[in-house]
Amino acid sequence: MATDASKAPSHTTGIRASDVGLLLLRLAVGIVFVAHGSQKVLGAFGGPGLERTVTMFGQMGIPAPLAYLAAFTEFLGGLGLITGVLSRLSALGITVVMVVAILKVHLANGFFMNWGMVPGKGEGYEYHLLVIGMTLAVLLCGPGKLAIADLEGRFLKREAE
Repeated sequence: MATDASKAPSHTTGIRASDVGLLLLRLAVGIVFVAHGSQKVLGAFGGPGLERTVTMFGQMGIPAPLAYLAAFTEFLGGLGLITGVLSRLSALGITVVMVVAILKVHLANGFFMNWGMVPGKGEGYEYHLLVIGMTLAVLLCGPGKLAIADLEGRFLKREAE
């Protein structure tokens, strides 16, 4: 017996492997950035805190308003990724922070992290490139169904899959 394809739902309502994958991706990046942002904003985990972070950024030629923006982007962007609220905006912010980190600090050190194996040589940009790839996936795909809300998806008039 043939079924009428026009009566079939346009999308499934169940959770797919891609939704679980996006959740795991968001959690991994989000946890790391909440921790790094906590160091910069709150002084947690042995971090410098907000005032010293802004001073350090200033020594690299980054103006104070952008230093504040970067620190809070890491912290709040990490929270956004973990919860799935404003996850695309969070992913975009973290992507920008990572691009700036590569260009201002890590590009001169080469690709590899070096792990202190080369005296006088700082950390390369391989980690930052990985983060950019992960955040671009969230930016393009959204948070998946295992998120509090895909507010940007609604704004972009994208239908949930």
